[in-house]
Amino acid sequence: MDTLEASPIFAPLGQEEIRALRSIAQERSFSPAQEIFKEGDAGDGLYFVKAGLVEISGLVGQNVRHVFSELGPGDIFGEMSVLEDKPRSAYALARQPTTVYFMPRAQTLELVQRSPALALVLLREISQRLREFNRQHLREVLDAERLAVVGRFARSIVHDLKNPLNIIGLTAELVGAAETTPQARQEAKARIFKQVERINDLIGEILDFTQGTPSDFVLAPTDYDTFVEQLLAELRPEVALKSARLELDGPVPPVRLLLDPKRLRRVFHNLIHNATDAMPQGGRITVRVHANGTEMITEIQDTGRGLAPDIAGRLFEPFATHGKAHGTGLGLSICKRIVDDHRGWISARNGTDRGAVFSFGLPMPKGA
Repeated sequence: MDTLEASPIFAPLGQEEIRALRSIAQERSFSPAQEIFKEGDAGDGLYFVKAGLVEISGLVGQNVRHVFSELGPGDIFGEMSVLEDKPRSAYALARQPTTVYFMPRAQTLELVQRSPALALVLLREISQRLREFNRQHLREVLDAERLAVVGRFARSIVHDLKNPLNIIGLTAELVGAAETTPQARQEAKARIFKQVERINDLIGEILDFTQGTPSDFVLAPTDYDTFVEQLLAELRPEVALKSARLELDGPVPPVRLLLDPKRLRRVFHNLIHNATDAMPQGGRITVRVHANGTEMITEIQDTGRGLAPDIAGRLFEPFATHGKAHGTGLGLSICKRIVDDHRGWISARNGTDRGAVFSFGLPMPKGA
């Protein structure tokens, strides 16, 4: 049990001010679960908890009530009503047998106008309450955002796993068919192993994205023309399954670049599979490679609808989407991370006639 005189909140007040408060205080008692006031009630005064426990809550959604604070002996509530003549914005409920001092608004406001110390007490209490509310609100917003990020991240992983898993499923059916020849079974086996390897690479790249540049990242001299031609040959059957064609426009300059081939493959996989996703009715994907003296520039263009203006500036941010019914754009963030690690750049634009063009540049060795 607490009294006005013993409360730390009113400690700065003099005896005359305490007596004035006591003269207007009305003692009220409430049973457990009894309403003290609710949203929309008139802001008729200030409450001081003498004994018991009071719960302050509010509606944060349709029929969703959130508890903001629990107040015990020595705490005050309803203080905003002293400063502004507006309806209550929160709900106060007795959680235990509770006794309070109620100080009517008009009389309390008169005391505030005569006592700078009492005005300062209420101002400090309101400031502290607002700070606590802000801290709680920020904490809840961050928690909600973390959960949303986890959900988007999970959806991205599931989306990226669908392509290789679908290929494994279709190939496994082929292996099990009675009419399949031994040679076809052998080719199917190799295809399944290739997709399992791709899944392992995908998981590794996602871990790289969450952990930063991997410790085993090593750039090695690589024939870029051989690398690109072999990779496109590997991807063409997958692209064909989505009624699309993958074409190389002209020869790749025969230059050796410093690459991590395993990680750079992921850039091609992501950009080309994004292109097929942007063309649900099929289409053409064109790859162009040219050197400008200091950089090897690779362009991947599709014949889809192109980039929407509202997403163009955010394409390489985590979880931004481009031309997909599902997925979250984590793949493009991974692409940017990989190209950055190669000391290169990546960008996107709309083509002159139709479709999107994704370009990335990699530095060429001096004298190449």
